[in-house]
Amino acid sequence: MGDIKAETSHRSVFKKAYEFTTAEEIKESGLYPYFKPLQATDGTTVNIEGRDVIMAGSNNYLGLTNDPRTIEAAQNVIKVYGTGCTGSRYLNGTLDLHLELEEKLAKFMRKDSCVLFSTGYQTNEGSIQTVADRNDVIFSDKDNHACIVVGTQVSNAKTVRYRHNDIDHLRSLLEREDSSVGKIIVTDGVFSMSGTLAKIPELVELAEEFDAGLYIDDAHAIGVVGEGGRGSASVFGLMDKVDLISGTFSKSFASLGGFLVGDREVIEYVRHKSPAHIFSASMPPANVATVLKSLEILQEEPWRLERLEEISNYMRKELKALGFNVWTSQTPIIPVVIGDMISCFEFWKDLFEAGVYVNAVVPPAVPRGQALVRTSYMATHTDEHLDKILAAFKKVGIKHGIIDENGQSLIDINS
Repeated sequence: MGDIKAETSHRSVFKKAYEFTTAEEIKESGLYPYFKPLQATDGTTVNIEGRDVIMAGSNNYLGLTNDPRTIEAAQNVIKVYGTGCTGSRYLNGTLDLHLELEEKLAKFMRKDSCVLFSTGYQTNEGSIQTVADRNDVIFSDKDNHACIVVGTQVSNAKTVRYRHNDIDHLRSLLEREDSSVGKIIVTDGVFSMSGTLAKIPELVELAEEFDAGLYIDDAHAIGVVGEGGRGSASVFGLMDKVDLISGTFSKSFASLGGFLVGDREVIEYVRHKSPAHIFSASMPPANVATVLKSLEILQEEPWRLERLEEISNYMRKELKALGFNVWTSQTPIIPVVIGDMISCFEFWKDLFEAGVYVNAVVPPAVPRGQALVRTSYMATHTDEHLDKILAAFKKVGIKHGIIDENGQSLIDINS
């Protein structure tokens, strides 16, 4: 058997895999920051490698993943529906819980209709390729999430990428296209690495001027920003001007899955035509129940959104005061730019040793020379947590020559 494996594992198609050594080299250096197994968590602190560290890199924005009420909701429905649906929504996998959640989300988002997907990734990948085909043109922000990029690639539509948040560039691209073809602008509402908001008012104006659809992925915005946590368009009071809004349940809603809301006719078309919806097993009952309870808590406890905004503003201000480059963050996602990849990994490791867990982000996810540690915050972080995070950043930043004792940046990185 060993000889057979040796003969087959080096087929030419696998050559690239056997030549990929970067991960092993970083592991051998002791700086590998990925796939760290969490052994226990209460949300704001996690146990990794036998030590408790403050979690400052989670998307658990409302702090609901360990809330007793969401846990109880998941446990209760398992007793009635079991652990899974064993099929797609299209055939045998629709529960009354799915329909209840779709109805409540549509109402919450002030749209006609809603369709659920099994993951947030599938929501965008499956919806974009359905609403745009070879006769249409997609205009996509260059910093859009990978699931949007894949959705554009498999759609067969012509895809034009505009410079990040560059409205003038987008306008010039729209002007070049035939006015008779179908057009749709697709953007993240909150960009997951920079924490910045899309320019929704300007996008709405362009969409109306050029008769283009407007699709916003609010994975990092719903349950985070806007009126009642309704996302990026609601920050500007423009929800009724956006055609399609997608969201995920893996962040503020403490679960797994995703959704798309919009006009009933469009949603019904996606429901019946999207391969990602038709050919994927539906959300398990425990996941749906968790989202239903999280949505209820979001609406009943506005203090969570208020606290989240307070924390975001405080950490942004304090990290800047220490001398760190945090780009143009406007949300609980606050990047701290370090520089080259190895320096970023070293900075990440020392933060971890100091009791703080963040995310190391390196090219191609960010521009070369602007590797960063991505911090993100929860409504349930205490002031003590925040002060410990800041103390760790100051200590590690000075050690690595990123900042000095007087709150000055010591590295030259374009923001």
